[in-house]
Amino acid sequence: MRVSPTEIGLAYYDRVARVLADASEADAVAASLQGAPRGELRISAPQSFGVLRLAPIVADFLSEYPEVTAHVTLDDRFVELISEGFDLAIRIGTLEDSSLRARKIGEAETVLVASPEYLSRMGAPEDIDTLSEHALLHYSYLASGRSWRLVSANGAEKTLRAGGSLTVNNGSALLSAAEKGLGVAMLPDFIVEESLAAGRVSAILPDATPEPMGIWAVTPPGRFMQPKIRAFVDYVARALRREAVQEPLVRTAAE
Repeated sequence: MRVSPTEIGLAYYDRVARVLADASEADAVAASLQGAPRGELRISAPQSFGVLRLAPIVADFLSEYPEVTAHVTLDDRFVELISEGFDLAIRIGTLEDSSLRARKIGEAETVLVASPEYLSRMGAPEDIDTLSEHALLHYSYLASGRSWRLVSANGAEKTLRAGGSLTVNNGSALLSAAEKGLGVAMLPDFIVEESLAAGRVSAILPDATPEPMGIWAVTPPGRFMQPKIRAFVDYVARALRREAVQEPLVRTAAE
């Protein structure tokens, strides 16, 4: 006797086959998530931070995890992780609301600096109010736009508008302008520390403290994180913690 499947039976078989395939794929994903870090890691990071901080950390990470390869893109703009194919991005400052996952992995102190030549010519600002009379050089990717939010020693807050002669989208270029005497720049410690130590710029208004900038590892949304991404984020967080303990605050270099 020949038996032919009914339409309902065929539909049932097709559905069961798809469920089993999905389950098999889920098992494969779970197994890969529990495995050792391997594969290509595509990373986006700000240019100055990438050169001054991230590059040596990436080199050490690859030595420790030889089955991982890294493709690092240094760009101060906020890349689109999913559409541009990045596994993660390092971002500094205030994050915009999004569906991306973000983990704070460190902080960068923010320092107000100007060249000795500029301060000799224009005079050093005595407080936040007099700072507003100076040329404030602007970083165009600042999350707050042209607004600088400062907190004085007594806790008073004041917001200034950067209106100097230069707007630029890179922190190292902004530092170069400050070194040339164009005005006052507000920059993270990892960019200014060498220039401060060499005397090319001086820290001003140490009691007018800009808020520290958060350093974030941002990854695409999802319930699971691949081992290569998790291992790298943990590695960078540990490295930045060690640096924070070993190195004095930049502001003391000018004291």
